[in-house]
Amino acid sequence: MTGRLVFSEALTRYDFGHDHPMKPGRVRNTMSLAGALGVLDRLEVVPPPEIDLDLIRSVHQADYVQAVELGKPNPICGLGTPDNPVFDQMHEVAARVAMASVEAARQVWSGNCLRACNISGGLHHAMPGFASGFCVYNDLAIAIQWLLDSGCKRVAYVDVDVHHGDGVQAIFYNDPRVLTISLHETPVTLFPGTGFPAETGGPDARGSAVNVALPAGTSDAGWLRAFHAVVPDALRAFKPTILVTQHGCDSHRHDPLADLDLSVDGQRASYLALADLADEVCEGRWVSTGGGGYVVADIVPRAWTHLLGVVSGQPVPPSTLIPQSWRDQMGLHAPTVMTDYASAEYVPFEQGANPQSRLDQAIMATRRAVFPDLGLDAEV
Repeated sequence: MTGRLVFSEALTRYDFGHDHPMKPGRVRNTMSLAGALGVLDRLEVVPPPEIDLDLIRSVHQADYVQAVELGKPNPICGLGTPDNPVFDQMHEVAARVAMASVEAARQVWSGNCLRACNISGGLHHAMPGFASGFCVYNDLAIAIQWLLDSGCKRVAYVDVDVHHGDGVQAIFYNDPRVLTISLHETPVTLFPGTGFPAETGGPDARGSAVNVALPAGTSDAGWLRAFHAVVPDALRAFKPTILVTQHGCDSHRHDPLADLDLSVDGQRASYLALADLADEVCEGRWVSTGGGGYVVADIVPRAWTHLLGVVSGQPVPPSTLIPQSWRDQMGLHAPTVMTDYASAEYVPFEQGANPQSRLDQAIMATRRAVFPDLGLDAEV
């Protein structure tokens, strides 16, 4: 099998409550749809390992981990806030999610497979000493740190969530072994308020952070134009040993928490592009996770089932009809097909920039800020 999925039912218990956007149904609905379409049959499913506190503490401060273990509100640590309310067994569940991402990294790094996914992961906002943006432990950073400690020389991280991947960037901001790339809605209008093009890495790691801050309302064609204008060249210049990606699908036009205008088809195109880049730049070694996404019965299951299809080596055709049995579980407004009937075509940036376009202005701001540090030409 091409890919593996790290999963257990315990990972669906990451649950801040019925009135919180981060509902466990996101993962459960994805798994049931992927099962109904036969995608899970093409993946080897492995369980996450037992919790290793040393691995959690390789990124998070010991006093913060202790505060999470206590399971009580602690505003200094970001616990018990509206974004991050305390829930039952929060430490155990969040730590298990982190261990699942470490296991996905281990599966690839050990050579057991080329592609591994933790669809429950992608909690990219958590900081070493506090919870943030629905994220308790930063599973991505823990997995990347495990790779570095296991001898991996260079890790590239690409984040396509609508929100800036601030936690992962902050943790590795001054580490030249890690390249972080984030495409997100401009921080002028969206949480967490970071991810400007000028954020390019610490004094010992100039060029190690790449941020594409997209105008609100950017659609598939613009998003893909920006992606292909920045990400492939940056990855080729960095020459990573392994690729780690976060696939928040809250960039969709119907997501309630942000203002980009992507379709499931555009998101699927990004998964295919990242799979191809992993094949090109790091011999296929690719670790992926879920992330944000808050339309739990329509967008998230379709988007992440497409991701799992790509991980399996057999992408789900957009025209695939969704089984009536699954739709009956979801209710009246369940989707009928795996497409939004949108085009994933775009005009390559290399064909010429439009100085009056806010999108092209954003692309050029990123290229001018960071491409010279990567040894690349910023101009078209």
